[in-house]
Amino acid sequence: MNSFDHRKYTPFAPIPMAKRRWPDQQIKQAPRWCSVDLRDGNQALIEPMNPKQKLALFKLLVDVGFKEIEVGFPAASQTDFDFVRQIIEQGLIPEDVTIQVLTQSREALIKRSFEALKGCRQAIMHLYNSTSTVQREQVFAKSKNEIKAIAVQGAQWVKQQAAQQPDTQWTFQYSPESFTGTELDYAVEVCDAVNAVWQPTKENPVIINLPATVEVATPNIYADQIEWMGDHIQHREAVVISLHTHNDRGCGVAAAELGVMAGADRVEGTLLGNGERTGNMDIVTMAMNLYSQGINPELDLSNMDKIIQTVTECTQLPLHPRHPYAGELVFTAFSGSHQDAIKKCLQRYQPGDHWDVAYLPIDPADLGRNYQEVIRINSQSGKGGIAYILEQDYGLQMPRWLQVDFSQYVQQYAEEESAEVSPASIYKIFEQSYIARKQPIELEAYQISRQQEQDQLSATITIDGQSTLINSSGQGVMEAFIGALNKQLGYNMVLVDYSEHTLGDNERSEAISYIQLNIENQRYCGVGKSKDIIEASLEAVLSAVNCAIPALKADVIPA
Repeated sequence: MNSFDHRKYTPFAPIPMAKRRWPDQQIKQAPRWCSVDLRDGNQALIEPMNPKQKLALFKLLVDVGFKEIEVGFPAASQTDFDFVRQIIEQGLIPEDVTIQVLTQSREALIKRSFEALKGCRQAIMHLYNSTSTVQREQVFAKSKNEIKAIAVQGAQWVKQQAAQQPDTQWTFQYSPESFTGTELDYAVEVCDAVNAVWQPTKENPVIINLPATVEVATPNIYADQIEWMGDHIQHREAVVISLHTHNDRGCGVAAAELGVMAGADRVEGTLLGNGERTGNMDIVTMAMNLYSQGINPELDLSNMDKIIQTVTECTQLPLHPRHPYAGELVFTAFSGSHQDAIKKCLQRYQPGDHWDVAYLPIDPADLGRNYQEVIRINSQSGKGGIAYILEQDYGLQMPRWLQVDFSQYVQQYAEEESAEVSPASIYKIFEQSYIARKQPIELEAYQISRQQEQDQLSATITIDGQSTLINSSGQGVMEAFIGALNKQLGYNMVLVDYSEHTLGDNERSEAISYIQLNIENQRYCGVGKSKDIIEASLEAVLSAVNCAIPALKADVIPA
């Protein structure tokens, strides 16, 4: 075999189930969430968090709304032990928040874990041992009965230690680690044996956490496993089934969602998915998936930038710009057709409407993002996105024909620069392409009078630096000015379209005019800007004419 040979792997066997119920289920409410950022996430870091970072992240988790937070593995780390003591002794745990600690099924570690939790109002003691076939046979070299005995003995030690600290409201949690690689009948046998020690009731349930410690199959297989466990575990009414999925196959969120459909009550994960190997299930993504379906996630993710800043500072891990919901570019459209669709939908959307905007599954404003960030410009962008930027940032209401004309200038610039084009650069290109187009013809002055229901226009223009007086009349100033230019230049110019608006809301605001002319059977666009609306219109005409002249052989222009 060569070094890349798929034959060394075997497919995961499907779960024999006569009738699956979970595919017909729909998630209608958020599960119980438990953050494991401070334990599972922390142990996966190149440089584990220091006490200051752990406290900052803990406070963020509380602010976001987590009611269950795994704060560490105090028996395995003095830093974790000290942190647990700090948040207990300094009263930093809100009354409605339950902290959780993890321990292996070893007496000394269990005792140390309970020492860390002395004085805590309520806590979850999370016991685990590995049960998978590969772990039993190759790592521990123990039989099924021996592995089950480890779990049962650990449950007994946990129960004994909890009895010595009666002032704390205890919840017990058990994880058959590497559950997805464990035979289902054996997994339920071990969990039932643990529960036989703990004797859970509906009023005081235990948590049975079923982790995909390593993601070994497709998400539907995991859902089958969860549904099977829910159907076969004893005293289901006294058991909270919890999920803890990893992302080895890139399906951690999907597996958790399908697991909830299969009957799970609780989900463990981390903010933005930090964790061993490819990471833990990303609670931000799953919660926002629920949110996008009109379901209250019971977590406040509205200040996404603060979440990102805190998590990245504490973990020293960068966030991918395409990370779901949180990445810098996830609400950004570069494609011209996407931009145009977004622009049109946003123009129709009114606050209070149900959100239905092309290419945007949620409203970016819900996460503290600005609409200016939605549409950004590069060489793949089109007229709609460019027009949106100019309208949002500079108040320009470009007609469609001008959008089409202007997009070519921006695209050319983007291709030459091989980079994204900022809003300031777009506006600069706009000014240079139209408003600053003053050669070879420039307006010096004009006068208008009204005679016999006709506008009489007299204008002084310079052509290649030489001053010339032109005169004409027409049904309106525009017709008169275009007529005068036709006579002077010898062109056949026809007004195709025209629009104007002010750039402010008072009498001192500038006006801007957009014009499209047909000059010798070719269409040209122009823009003029002035505090005088008539002057802005005349400047727009000359902007279009100055665009046309290089293509129409400037030598026809009289000196």
